[in-house]
Amino acid sequence: MSTCASPSEPPTPLDALDRRIVLATQGGLPLVVDPYRAVAERLGIDTDTLLARLRALEAAGVLRRVALVPNHYALGYIANAMTVWDVADEVVHRLGRRVAALGFVSHCYLRRRHPPDWPYNLFAMVHGRSREETEAKRAHIAALLGPHCRGHDVLYSSRILKKTGLRLSAAATAESKACSA
Repeated sequence: MSTCASPSEPPTPLDALDRRIVLATQGGLPLVVDPYRAVAERLGIDTDTLLARLRALEAAGVLRRVALVPNHYALGYIANAMTVWDVADEVVHRLGRRVAALGFVSHCYLRRRHPPDWPYNLFAMVHGRSREETEAKRAHIAALLGPHCRGHDVLYSSRILKKTGLRLSAAATAESKACSA
């Protein structure tokens, strides 16, 4: 589970139950048939309340998404690469949506260029069981972008750097309770 406060808006204050929900889920959902029911039972609330709170946290921008965070290496995907593209500004949003829709792209987003050293504005993460497989996927993206792509590069992962979202510490939660009392 990934939680993220929106940097463009003031932080949304979390009430005690929202904090308990974040603390109970930030390490991942339990691997059971009905993970939301298991979390709700652990918190002493019903599943509908839990789901409503999660939707409200998402709508408020506190929670970005609930998503599977696989270890690609453990699944045999050893050629993991961030492909970076210099795409014409007038078409990057439209083409970026098409790249993001490709089944083999796990992450796709726009970033500001930093010329002259970094001309790339479209990033797309792809995974393969070999460099050849990843290169074929990169070639597919290049074909989709066509003449609108003015340059690209591929940055291969050598290790997993981060696989977690925002974490609330139990101490911070206790301190927050003391401050609001």
